Amino acid sequence: MNESRLLSVKMRASARGEHVSGAERIVPAAAAPRVAAALVARALSHSKGEPDFVNLKLEDPGEIMRLEALRVSTCVTATAEEGRRAAADILRGAGVGRVDEIMALFSETHSMRGAMLLDADTLERLEPDRERGVRATRMDAAPCAVGASSAASAAKKNHFAEAVVLATKVANAPGIVGEICVSDDPDYVTGYVATREIGYRRITTIKEMGDPRGGRIFLYRGPRSGVAETIRFLERQSVVVDGVPGSPPPAAPALDAASALADELAAIDAAGLRRACRVLHSPAGPVAAVGEGEEMREVVVMSSNDYLDLANDSRVKSAAAAALERWGAGSGGSRLTTGTQDPHRELERRIAAFKGEEAAVLYATGYMANVGVLTALAGKGGVILSDELNHASIIDGARLSGAAVVVYRHADMDDLAAKLSSCGGFARRLVVSDGVFSMDGDILDLPRFVSVCRAHGALSVVDEAHATGVVGATGRGLRELFGCDAPDVTVGTLSKALGAEGGFAATSRLVADYLVNKSRPFIFSTAPMAASAAAALAALDVLEAEPWRVARLRGNMEFFVGECAKAGVDVRDGGSAIAPVVVGDEARAARISEALLAKGFLVPAIRYPSVAKGAARLRVALMCSHTREQLSAAAKAIGEGIAFF
Repeated sequence: MNESRLLSVKMRASARGEHVSGAERIVPAAAAPRVAAALVARALSHSKGEPDFVNLKLEDPGEIMRLEALRVSTCVTATAEEGRRAAADILRGAGVGRVDEIMALFSETHSMRGAMLLDADTLERLEPDRERGVRATRMDAAPCAVGASSAASAAKKNHFAEAVVLATKVANAPGIVGEICVSDDPDYVTGYVATREIGYRRITTIKEMGDPRGGRIFLYRGPRSGVAETIRFLERQSVVVDGVPGSPPPAAPALDAASALADELAAIDAAGLRRACRVLHSPAGPVAAVGEGEEMREVVVMSSNDYLDLANDSRVKSAAAAALERWGAGSGGSRLTTGTQDPHRELERRIAAFKGEEAAVLYATGYMANVGVLTALAGKGGVILSDELNHASIIDGARLSGAAVVVYRHADMDDLAAKLSSCGGFARRLVVSDGVFSMDGDILDLPRFVSVCRAHGALSVVDEAHATGVVGATGRGLRELFGCDAPDVTVGTLSKALGAEGGFAATSRLVADYLVNKSRPFIFSTAPMAASAAAALAALDVLEAEPWRVARLRGNMEFFVGECAKAGVDVRDGGSAIAPVVVGDEARAARISEALLAKGFLVPAIRYPSVAKGAARLRVALMCSHTREQLSAAAKAIGEGIAFF
């Protein structure tokens, strides 16, 4: 035997068909007998019990790839629940979405012999054999690091070093964007989350002592055609990892929280997702001043939600100024103490009339309106069914409610009906959807939505933030557009087409009274300033007197879509004021956006987490006051940017 050549030594042990222990080494052939014996001894003395079957395999490792160990850091957690929360937060910081759903899938890995291979965005399972899973094999630490070739080191399990080796190999596999692992050793409560950008983040407590349940999930992002190569790398590519520490570094002191924040920002940077505020030196559209000093210039704003150009309307500003003079700069308290003033009551009355409802409840923001409605109307013991493309305020409100959350496929009423049918055991059922979806601009099928909800005895909530003032002949929203019954609650905002600030819920008198008494954002927030309410009242006056603004906005969208077609840009008119130009790659979308700004058009690049990873887009938002010349030039510039980049 050529004693200088290397061999892969693998040990797998089981009892009554259940996995007990596993390990492997890549060692010189001369050391293989001693290491093999040590691995068998290790299997026979495992804390999970004595195995009834031990498999030992020696094979040629083939070509060996050398990798540098991932950077290691420690996250100290006191309880298993705290550890799981930390793991979820680390994944979010690494740019992974739908983390709560990923963590919920972890229980399905306990019985698997390998790892779950999961699409990081769609959560589709990609492992060919769901019972076996995908195994990362053929790997070891460089002998100089932890003495991997010695029999003594083979017999004694070093959880930490072996985990770093495995995590390093997995993180370098093509298409893998992250991994979460919990050991199945009942005496080992530490787990980890690993990515190439963040490194190996050790979580000191992620399960209870004595718990034999473990598992791991590999998160993949890429085309389906690349999955086979990812699995080949994980299972067949031999890897030796340099620089593996023999023991974990001490946890960072509590006061070093800034380092953790810096690490997360670095990961955001590396993913091309770093954001910063852009300062406008004038009202936001249709033309505004951007830049600083000598670089300041006017640009056409193609991103403002002030769809009817009312924020800078002289009548709206005059009403706000008069209210400011009379009522002061702040309300002085919550609505239930000293914060309710005449403009607040009048605005609630006008909103209810505008929406054709009995009552309305005013909130400080549209975000707080969604959080307030959902947390009040659904709670523990209830269930919220939410469209997968709903706005973040809806997602957060559902999470904060304490209710179970079921996500249905976007705009798929058949899927909604099926999932409602399976929720009969919940005391209260609530379904919530955007009316106009903020990133795609498409419109909810309100008649079908209301019908499905009523058929299953569920409360219906629709957020018309981007529909109020935009949809329907006079801007009253989806009910006017479809000529159908309203949902149980219509949520909206005053800060978009109405050009002011605040949010509302328009509904029955019964539900409105319930919200006043149960909605925490209403009860515990200082009331909006009277000047904002007065501005919204004036904007409603203008809208009702000048419905041509809605018609002109609709005409601008039709014209812009036609001009985009001429420029070779694929834009769909969903019936709203939002026209997304889907680019895909985050960095490319950002470059096109910057190029458009240099040409005089402010068209923001919308990236994760506002949209799914790999679905970055230029989000065009039109105003009724955009000129045809501006729209035509913008369409041409977008076409040139897409072609160039």
